[in-house]
Amino acid sequence: MKKPKILVTAILVLGLASGLVFGGCSPSVTSKLQVVTSTSLMAQIVEGVGGDRVDVVSIIPPAQCPGHFDVKPGDIQRLADADLFLLHGFQGEMFSQELIASANNPDLTVISLDINSNLITPPNWMPPPPPANWMTPSVQLEATDKIAAALSRVDTENSAIYQQSATEYKDKIAAKGAEIEAKLTKEDLASINVMCADMQARFVQWVGLNIVTTYGRPDSLTPQVVKGLVDIGREAKVTLIIDNLQSGQDAGAGIAEELGCQRIILSNFPGGFDNTETWEKAIDKNIELILEAIAR
Repeated sequence: MKKPKILVTAILVLGLASGLVFGGCSPSVTSKLQVVTSTSLMAQIVEGVGGDRVDVVSIIPPAQCPGHFDVKPGDIQRLADADLFLLHGFQGEMFSQELIASANNPDLTVISLDINSNLITPPNWMPPPPPANWMTPSVQLEATDKIAAALSRVDTENSAIYQQSATEYKDKIAAKGAEIEAKLTKEDLASINVMCADMQARFVQWVGLNIVTTYGRPDSLTPQVVKGLVDIGREAKVTLIIDNLQSGQDAGAGIAEELGCQRIILSNFPGGFDNTETWEKAIDKNIELILEAIAR
């Protein structure tokens, strides 16, 4: 009489064991691609292209300069668990090699995205600004293609989906760029002489303002350098100083005070200001600050 109970128990145990064996294979089929990006600029694009097939985390706070970022133990763990690590290739990302080595993840794919969309040649007298500004639509478009290719490289099965999502995402970028350009064409921006932080030069060029000269980080602005910039600003009748949030938001404060002109602070990363967690909101905020300043 005890045999049926023994048989039922054996079946239940066998069923549970087989469920564990076959269930153990399911995460590799259904788990999301784990992506780490150095900044919020890439994280948003990864989300837009990857959708529900990816989990993405950005490790550098959006209001912080990549060059002043200190790696935390949690960042090492994130990379140890990741499938893909995306970098800009910025000079300030020197921390990345040590971080990659510490993560000790042999399955990690590391890709540096070199973007060259807005390499505008500066005048001879202007120090060469950084190679590209990711806040401009042209860079966003190029970055979307490269991020789609990166996702496809580590997840070939979903390559066609990533490519289709990238096309749709680029349509949104193009629409936002056209919307902003329509606003900007209503203003005589080329007649407005400005001085800006070098990290904002490409964006300010794209907007259409006339850059008289650029300046570096606060630690490079010695009294002699500031005097020279003030002299240039007075001669050129500069009416607006543009600082960069991430590389020293008060770098141009003394210059603006000496010139008696307006000063604004722009951000190079989504999330740098409150309620700017997306590229669309971040670029809208920058444009809003510029248009408000020139309207005064």
